[in-house]
Amino acid sequence: MALTLPDIDRIAHLARLELSSSESERMLTRLNGFFDIVEAMRAVDTTGVTPLAHPLAAVQDVHLRLREDVVSEPDQREANQRNAPAVEDGLFLVPKVIE
Repeated sequence: MALTLPDIDRIAHLARLELSSSESERMLTRLNGFFDIVEAMRAVDTTGVTPLAHPLAAVQDVHLRLREDVVSEPDQREANQRNAPAVEDGLFLVPKVIE
């Protein structure tokens, strides 16, 4: 997948960024370089390779320190929403930002 300058301009517009032409060119080069790396990784045949839970698991036994999934703090939703400008049914209401 290769991006073009119009793609960079569109992405910048969506991200509300103003890029100069030199910045757009540099961003195009960097993003296309990233996609080249992704394509190279996708080309590797990983059939039969077991996924790792941790990168070090390939060279040593890794014991994950997991804790019990229990509630450790009380529900403070109402206290947290007291300062919100608008709340409805326990949810924060925000202005619509999609054009």
